Amino acid sequence: MNKVNLIVLGLLSLSASLVSSVVYAGGNDDPLLAKVMLDQLEKGVDPQDATQFSAQAWLGYDLNKLWLKTEGEYLNSDEQDLEIQALYSRPIAPYWDVQFGVKTDIKPTPTRNWAVIGIQGLAPYFFDIDAALFIGEEGRTAMRLSAEYELLITQQLILSPEIEVNLFGKNDAELGIGSGVSDVSAGLRLRYEIIREFAPYIGVDWRKKLGNTADYARNEGDDTQETQLVIGFKAWF
Repeated sequence: MNKVNLIVLGLLSLSASLVSSVVYAGGNDDPLLAKVMLDQLEKGVDPQDATQFSAQAWLGYDLNKLWLKTEGEYLNSDEQDLEIQALYSRPIAPYWDVQFGVKTDIKPTPTRNWAVIGIQGLAPYFFDIDAALFIGEEGRTAMRLSAEYELLITQQLILSPEIEVNLFGKNDAELGIGSGVSDVSAGLRLRYEIIREFAPYIGVDWRKKLGNTADYARNEGDDTQETQLVIGFKAWF
């Protein structure tokens, strides 16, 4: 049994214990809670643009939580991306959690499996940070850093810039991924919170492939940079 499978079994055992047990602290003031967040569900205004999504959910108590994260995009049956993460999360400082678990890149194929260790939290000046190290099979490694900021124009109108950078330790020619800084993306979205739990938005999304990843794309006749106008919504419950 490989390390990834062992981590999966550990997470399943943890989630079972979270559901089946209740932590008592001064009576019953640490209840089992859950939250689902659809961070982005959007489509480019051009009919040829892909549909993209990003979502998170957690289940647990004040100090111990099981997180599920997923993101991807769909253009057609031949061009799609999908990844899923299952993580155990525990606070290490005010506003900061350490997370570890597994990630599976389901699409495109071949599938890649990774062990994950990362941190997620709120940096000074209210920047939302999510940083993770991925350790895969056959000596593969990767890192991802994303940051987002929310600027309140009014109580309901919010401007949200964000940036994400991906790095890989070695080339993966089968998936067209090069070593080093593979790609960078940045976005600017303006949303209107009709209610706190639901907000449609418009925005612009920019992506650029770099280094060997850009070389792979050129060899396949693909673009190395794209900019999209997008419309979508954000929700949570």
